[in-house]
Amino acid sequence: MIDPVRQRQLDELNEVELGHEILGNARNELYLNFRYLDVALSSFGFEADRSGSGLSTDGYVIYYQPELLFSMFRGSRIRINRAYLHMLFHCLFWHLGSMGKRDKQYWDLACDIVVESILDGFYVKSVFQHQSPYRREIYGQIKSKLPVFTAEGIYHILVEMNLSEEAFHRMQAEFYVDSHDKWEQEEDPHMKIERQNKWQDIRDKMETEMESFGEEEDESSRQLLEQVKIENRERYDYKRFLRKFAVLKEEAEVDPDSYDSIFYTYGLTLYKNMPLIEPLETREVFKIEDFVIVIDTSMSVSGDLVRSFLEQTYEVLGESESYFRKINIHIIQCDEQIRSDATITSREEMEDYMKHFTLSGFGGTDFRPAFEHVNGLLNKGAFKKLRGLLYFTDGKGIYPVKMPPYETAFVFMEDQYQDISVPGWAMKVILTREDLEVN
Repeated sequence: MIDPVRQRQLDELNEVELGHEILGNARNELYLNFRYLDVALSSFGFEADRSGSGLSTDGYVIYYQPELLFSMFRGSRIRINRAYLHMLFHCLFWHLGSMGKRDKQYWDLACDIVVESILDGFYVKSVFQHQSPYRREIYGQIKSKLPVFTAEGIYHILVEMNLSEEAFHRMQAEFYVDSHDKWEQEEDPHMKIERQNKWQDIRDKMETEMESFGEEEDESSRQLLEQVKIENRERYDYKRFLRKFAVLKEEAEVDPDSYDSIFYTYGLTLYKNMPLIEPLETREVFKIEDFVIVIDTSMSVSGDLVRSFLEQTYEVLGESESYFRKINIHIIQCDEQIRSDATITSREEMEDYMKHFTLSGFGGTDFRPAFEHVNGLLNKGAFKKLRGLLYFTDGKGIYPVKMPPYETAFVFMEDQYQDISVPGWAMKVILTREDLEVN
């Protein structure tokens, strides 16, 4: 007779072996349909977690509760395959360390929705399942407000929905696949960076492989590639980026940091009214003088986002180190034609403009009239030295062909922007809503 403790140990070992085999078989089956995911699929180890609530990952290991895994497998191999990809996509799009100050429940749901929407776009046997009418309804509601699904964009839509507790839990149950408890576990900061860099590297290689082997031509893979490109875009510190347009200029202002106060006071003591050294009467500072902000006021641009963009831009422009004694900032509203041009020459005028700010236009989008208008102002001598132009838009419009004689940046919101080609002479800046939060 086998000792009961020994028997339990053998049973547990058999469970672990079987669990590893199930997940390994899922990985091998997914290899056949998603060759561009080969590195990502093999990036996980497997570990049984009997105290866990189901499936979960920390970016290194897939943890599974054996009984739940076996139950899922008995129901359908497709559920295992989808769960494997679901957790992989959470890592690929770095949902694990991006919650920040967001509400955890809403963030978890937003991440699950965006991942499931990608899986529901795959029409291959190993992961395909029919969408419920309720799920299609949710996708439709989000799509009407968000051209490109991102976790950040969906999160804000969910918050704005002001869901009842019952509606929230129904939606949560519809998209739930894995536990996210291991996402925000305390860990060594260096390990967290290492884990993030690991998935960044996988994502970079994956984008290259998908484009090289023509995977973007596959309808079922196009949405995934679009998500990967979004994640691989360069992230900007918007305040730092805006300061690129500042110029170095000397101002008539006492510079207390350029002299030694000890020699100053010593001279006054020794020679009465004759200091040995005096502070410089001018100082060199980086400030923004001539500048243009163009707001796309077409039907597709959100007024709330425009206001947030202006508030954040104003915060940087309003810093003491960003203003000359006299400024010359033009804020232009334009859809397919110029709707308004407000000239700001002082802090007070900027504050008054923001206080009474309204949008006008709401037609189509043509970027050319704004550039023609600014070029006309240049020819009339309206600017001493125009450093740059910011154009806040969703990108759906007609771009000018010729490069203007000043730096230009088209600024897009990540969840309102589709990857339309920007002219090579212009900078392209993609921001998240968090980038526009005024501290």
